[in-house]
Formats: sequence, C-alpha cells, structure tokens
Amino acid sequence: MLSEADQERIAAAVAEAEAKTSGEIVCALTEEVSHYREIPIAWAAGAALLLPPVAVFAGLRLDPGALSGAGWRVAHGAAEGLALGGYALLQAAVFAAVLAFAAVPAARRRLTPQFLKERRVRQAAVQQFAGLQAHLQPGRTAVLIFASLTDRQMEVVAHQAVAEVVEPGVWDKVVAEALAVIRTEGTAAGLARAATLCGEILARHFPDDGAAGEGLPNRPLQV
Repeated sequence: MLSEADQERIAAAVAEAEAKTSGEIVCALTEEVSHYREIPIAWAAGAALLLPPVAVFAGLRLDPGALSGAGWRVAHGAAEGLALGGYALLQAAVFAAVLAFAAVPAARRRLTPQFLKERRVRQAAVQQFAGLQAHLQPGRTAVLIFASLTDRQMEVVAHQAVAEVVEPGVWDKVVAEALAVIRTEGTAAGLARAATLCGEILARHFPDDGAAGEGLPNRPLQV
C-alpha cells in the first residue's frame, strides 16, 4: 500500500514527533476493514419488497386472466394463483438483479452507509491498539493513527492515560486535517501530518522525560 519512500517519510515524521514527548506514536493502515457482505443483501431485500408494489401500482399487469382476450379462458382461482406466482418471480428477479449490482465492490462502497464505515473502522482501530499495548513499555503512553484507504476513514486511538487529559474533539481535528492532506497530497503526507499533530498534543501533556528506548515501531504498520 505504501512505497519504501512513503514508509520512510512517515517513519521520519513519527521519530521527529516522538523526540518531543515521552509518548509513542504508531501509524497503521489497511486497504479495507470489512467486505460489508450484508450490504448487498440488505439493498436487494429492500428493493424486492418495495419495487414490485410500485410497478403494479404504476400499471404493470400480472393477471394471466388477460389471456382470455386471446381466446384462452382461465378460471378465477387459477388466475389468482398464477398472478401470485408472477409477483413472486418478479420479486426474485429484482432481488437477484440488485444483489448482483450491489456486490460489485465500487457499488458496494457507495451503498454502504457512512455511519457503518465509521463504526467498523473504529472497531478495527481499537483492536489494533489492543494488540500494540502488549508491546508498550511500562509507564509509557501511546497514540495509534489508524487509516482505512478504501473506506476513506481515519481514527486516532489514545492510551487511557492520554484520553484522561485530552478531549476527544482534539483528535477529531487531527483526523479532519490529516484527511484533508490525504485528499490533496496523498496517504503518506496525511499520515505524516497526523503524526506531527499528535506529537504536538502529546508533548504538551507528556513532555520528553529523557528515557531511552521504545517498544513500538516508527515505520507504519500495513495490516
């Protein structure tokens, strides 16, 4: 997902930011946090329930009794059964067509609600941070910058000690500025900017204490 030059650029920004704080900064990115397999099914089911009634209301005829005009006579009960069968076939056809369309990755991404993307990215970021904490040295704090490229989402997850002194809105501003940079200058530039901003925030609350060594990498994790 990142070239060697991009990885070095991000690592340099992380190292520079960490030089001013006792906290650590980790950047991680993934192509996509979820395949959202339920989205095509949900759209197909909704279309199958809503579109056939609209079509019938608009004038679509499913009554085989109309065959009597061509010299055929269909009993009333049989006509009703055939009409219901035709309606069911119409629903099945709509379901299959919409399912096939919504399963195309580009279409699925557009049909996935924003709130669901945000929730899945947040969950993935929290899980990633939980794994990083196992490698965090005692007494140290950390911040994870997590980006999902296809979802076009970014999350900042902070260590509990950091979260206690930094308002959540501060991280929202970091994300907004970093995403703006990504749109104009690319992923590496956006992550580097996020690392710089997080370093400035950490330095205000957790200045450099001179302790040597770190347990978390400066190079971005590609998961």
